[in-house]
Amino acid sequence: MAGVSASTCKVIDSHLHVWATPQQAKEEYPYFPGLEPTLPGDDDLLLQCMSEAGVDGALLVQPRNHMFDHSLVTSVLKKYPSKFIGCCLANPADDGSGIKQLEHLIVQEKFRAVRFNPTLWPSGQKMTNEVGRSLFSKAGELGAPVAIQTAEGIGPYIQEIEELCRDYPATTVILDHMAFCKPPMNDEEEKAFSSFLNLSRFPQVYVKFSALFRLTREAYPYEDTAQLLSRAISHYGASRIMWGR
Repeated sequence: MAGVSASTCKVIDSHLHVWATPQQAKEEYPYFPGLEPTLPGDDDLLLQCMSEAGVDGALLVQPRNHMFDHSLVTSVLKKYPSKFIGCCLANPADDGSGIKQLEHLIVQEKFRAVRFNPTLWPSGQKMTNEVGRSLFSKAGELGAPVAIQTAEGIGPYIQEIEELCRDYPATTVILDHMAFCKPPMNDEEEKAFSSFLNLSRFPQVYVKFSALFRLTREAYPYEDTAQLLSRAISHYGASRIMWGR
């Protein structure tokens, strides 16, 4: 924009993860059984990579490696308050304990958003069950956007997302990683992508253009994802699309 120098513009990554080193996991921040990371992802490495890439700050999304134990991410947020903000992971346990945890993390620990992963709901349950609705409603009440991870594709969850958006318009929604839509290759994939684009009719829905390696059908630099971005912008507008690693 006119009058704004490049030096005054901050580069913010809307989607990064951090997890404990093996030593930290042994001493203080254990990994969730069966989800031990195969690559390093500690805060020192993260800060180094951000510096090299010219990234000034980031949203740290609670990783599955630590599941609902947010102590590691909480410690990083407190250690670098000017560098990171946090997105917690919704716990959809039947007993409703995740609702109280959500409120604690946002109000007391200063997390700013919450992630819904539908695969973590109890078997046979949907995000629109009583607990899911309570979590979604509480997030809106606290001013925390709900980021939805549809790693299996948006198709199986489109009706649930539409229902939540319709019933709780005060809750901001973020579709992580372009709702995991790849460049459509057939009618079924085009239908799924169209359903993703049609969610733009809800003004509270935003999109993360992130994790391109999950969206592409090509090798780096993933040029085929440009068509996805172009179509998303035509529906959502540039102001409702965020960049993430």
